[in-house]
Amino acid sequence: MNSKEIKIQDKTIKLETGKIAKQTSGSVMVTSGETVLLVTVCASKGDAEDRGFFPLSVDYREKFYAAGRIPGGFFKREARPSEKEILAARLTDRPLRPLFPKGFINETIVSINVLSYDGENEPEVLGTIGASAALAISDIPWDGPVASVGVGRLDGKFIINPSPEQLETSDMSMVVSGTSDSVVMVEGVSDFISEEDVLSAIEYAHGVIKDIVRIQNELVKECGVPKREVKLPEVNADLHKKIDDVIKEDYVSLNDPKNKADRYGAIDDYVAKVVSQFEEEHPEDLGEVKSYVNDKINDNLRTRTLDGSRADGRSHNEVRDIEIETSILPRTHGSALFTRGETQSLTVATLGGKREEQMLDNISGLTYKSHMLHYNFPPFCVGEARPKFSLSRREVGHGNLAERAIVNVLPDFEDFPYTIRIVSEIMESNGSSSMATVCAGVLSLMDAGVPIKEPVAGIAMGLIMEDKDRYCILTDILGTEDHLGDMDFKVAGSKDGITAIQMDLKIDGLPMDIMRKALDQAKEGRSHILDEMNKTMAEPSKKLSKYAPKIVKVSIPQDKIGEFIGPGGKNIKAIQADYEVDISIDDDGLALILGTDQEKIDQVQELMSGYSMIPEPGKTYEAEVVSIQNYGAFVKIAPGKEGLLHISQLRAERVNKVEDVLKVGEMIKVKLTKIDDNNRLNFSIKALEEDKQKS
Repeated sequence: MNSKEIKIQDKTIKLETGKIAKQTSGSVMVTSGETVLLVTVCASKGDAEDRGFFPLSVDYREKFYAAGRIPGGFFKREARPSEKEILAARLTDRPLRPLFPKGFINETIVSINVLSYDGENEPEVLGTIGASAALAISDIPWDGPVASVGVGRLDGKFIINPSPEQLETSDMSMVVSGTSDSVVMVEGVSDFISEEDVLSAIEYAHGVIKDIVRIQNELVKECGVPKREVKLPEVNADLHKKIDDVIKEDYVSLNDPKNKADRYGAIDDYVAKVVSQFEEEHPEDLGEVKSYVNDKINDNLRTRTLDGSRADGRSHNEVRDIEIETSILPRTHGSALFTRGETQSLTVATLGGKREEQMLDNISGLTYKSHMLHYNFPPFCVGEARPKFSLSRREVGHGNLAERAIVNVLPDFEDFPYTIRIVSEIMESNGSSSMATVCAGVLSLMDAGVPIKEPVAGIAMGLIMEDKDRYCILTDILGTEDHLGDMDFKVAGSKDGITAIQMDLKIDGLPMDIMRKALDQAKEGRSHILDEMNKTMAEPSKKLSKYAPKIVKVSIPQDKIGEFIGPGGKNIKAIQADYEVDISIDDDGLALILGTDQEKIDQVQELMSGYSMIPEPGKTYEAEVVSIQNYGAFVKIAPGKEGLLHISQLRAERVNKVEDVLKVGEMIKVKLTKIDDNNRLNFSIKALEEDKQKS
């Protein structure tokens, strides 16, 4: 068995191999505190069929036993991955994928299993470290190692791999991945921090990443095995020359500025025409012909873009035309249609009560979430005729990024006690639909009357890089530019600060000065989009939609909660049915009343407020007669606030029978005359009559 460990701030990360899962291509146990992960990698043997893409799968799973819990639900076992697990898998996949060498096409599977969780050391970044170490010591060709670290900031100081408790007060939560030379991935959410602060966090994280990569390299020296040989396909120079003779420079005009449909249609027709000319002489090489022609077209577009001419004719720092419409759907609580070029999001905001919060069941425990954003990418948005059967990992990832961009602008639950759901339906897509979702999501919230702190917008930046001296940063990239470019860098925030960031690279790394320029250019583009949004909607609607539920907060004493709810919920159920409202009560006595009829909500609020009422001697109250005795009647001025109205206090004149004056259920006015030493309330009607005579 071989092991290495490193101490980072006050935490130690340990890597072990050679003890468990020895039949894999590579396996590593990662330990930090009492959080333990097993990471394994396997790749298929022999020659593989070229599928046109690299078949890498990363499977991240959290076992509930890791935290001493049993899964909820009927089957009591871990089933399909949760959104949290999908997002964690993507955090590992993205830094690993670009480092596999071209020509390696064998199916490769990375399995990350959380076996023990201590609630302090978060396993997501540890999974990436373990995957990197397992690949590095294996025979699988790979140009790592890489490492990932989480970054938080408390009192101006950066914290590596912060605990959940520390993140509650941190103004940022970022994951940075990199090699010993450069950063390859950034993902994070922040509370309107500056571009310089983001760069400082990335630089600080990269310093730690270098140390973690170093111990992986030491592990490789001790127990690594030789890598498999990657067989690159032989270049058929004769065939390529024949293709060049056929196409000459004809393909260059295909990259003249045009819209997506015309561009792709023209390219498809042209490639098909060229391929048809090789069907008789080279029937077995048609795939290579098609690939070679497409590569020539893409290489030409990269060169043209570097020279200043983008695929749609824009300048490098220009945002596409923007069109915005709000209140587009009549019965929703808030809606917005945001169109930027050929990317379009129809987004809807819906308000609900506390009972509609999202319940999350994972190894950290059962939690509830009062805000959510769901992103849908139907095939028709890119003109494809295919069915859609399930939620894709891409949809989960894009939705999470947009949600993280918006979460810090939402009002505090105490000020706006609604559950908020935002749904983005992508109607058209030609690049940056997740950032269009951020813009449309904010507009739908404002249309719904949600008092957001300030608007934010999102933009996707790209990069075409020939070398460190010849490159161009692209604002608001198209799908084509994402495909042939070297970077996808999404930034969301206000004019003053960043709320979310995500960077993925197809190259080995990104110099810090280029990252700084990309952030500055993103800020310019973001400000332009915010100006366009402001033209349509400068501030949230002053009132909620008439179709949105109304919510009122009220508190009742903790010792009165059981009395209000009643045995088996009898009392609260009756109130909800009689007044057509929904009532939820926390353990601290804070209650939310939700309904559509404001008058009935007010009546319930008044009823519940009675539980907190403090009776004052000398004050007049509206009271209900609850029982009659020979010596008087018991009356109730509020829930739990009952007292005696003695027979002698019914009238100025003598009353022989209480029933002659009062009946059960009757509402009467009484004066509280005294609260005795035993906290008993004494009421009087006679005192009111005497007060009236005096006046």
